[in-house]
Amino acid sequence: MTEQQTETPAIQHAGKTTQPSARAAEAARTLGLRGAVNARDLGGYRTADGRRLRHGVALRGDGLNRLTDEDLRLLGVLGLRQVVDLRSLDEVREAGPDRIPGLPVAEIAAAELSATPITVERTTPDGVTLHHLPVFAAHFDIYVALRDALADRSPERQRALLGDGRATAMMTGLYRWFVTDPVARERFATVLRLLAAPDGPPLLFHCSAGKDRTGWTAAVLLTALGVDRETVFADYLLTNERSAAIVEAVVDGFGTRGLMREPELLLPVFRAERCYLEAAFEEVASGWVTFDKFWQDGLGLDDEVLAGLRANLLEP
Repeated sequence: MTEQQTETPAIQHAGKTTQPSARAAEAARTLGLRGAVNARDLGGYRTADGRRLRHGVALRGDGLNRLTDEDLRLLGVLGLRQVVDLRSLDEVREAGPDRIPGLPVAEIAAAELSATPITVERTTPDGVTLHHLPVFAAHFDIYVALRDALADRSPERQRALLGDGRATAMMTGLYRWFVTDPVARERFATVLRLLAAPDGPPLLFHCSAGKDRTGWTAAVLLTALGVDRETVFADYLLTNERSAAIVEAVVDGFGTRGLMREPELLLPVFRAERCYLEAAFEEVASGWVTFDKFWQDGLGLDDEVLAGLRANLLEP
């Protein structure tokens, strides 16, 4: 679990080897889902020992509740075996349950309309298993706070909740909670165990925006595999490019529909910011001597899980 500068894969052109641009490499990560624009592949990142993450095995994304029929076909082509939904019950109620190829809609809804972890097993040997692992902070659920602020429509109360750095403080507090809360740590650890299992990948894990809970899961996974810290941050911040159009439309809509006088107050909540992920890593450093100790004592994971991740996710 050490760090090294990332490299991009070389491309052959008429006998010459060139390096693709960073933007081209980032664009190639998308899964091409119209209903989940932040769904992307973690494959291709280089680890400290010179190996790369395999493509098509560890996938991260935003909610799958808006997938089109063509999106479902694309997921089927990927040979997806497992989906992990980290959204809370309130989020599922508001946005709707996932759409997953091969799973009955009624069974998906029954699982995701739950405040506790539930698994819906695949119905065929080559089907998809759904794990609902809700991760939410009962004492400062950001989704609930935002819903209440928008329902109130009071500019003064909205500014009191989100203005003058309070939205940013709310987000950094959430990321620290990812690390300090034992239930949250166990849910994140469960995703890693699933990825490490012999029949685990291809696996897609997601929350609502594919930014916070999904971002921290990806950060822990990449760090454990030995991807350098700057690459971990780059992967996290890629959300801002993938979701920029949606964020702009949503923020503008809140203003034009009269829901908020200052819709820009929501930007710290909707965007991925480096300081959020830094706060989580700082919390790890303050509670555990090393990341290895956090892996063992904080997440309750061992060398067998790490070996499984390396076997499943890294190229030979």
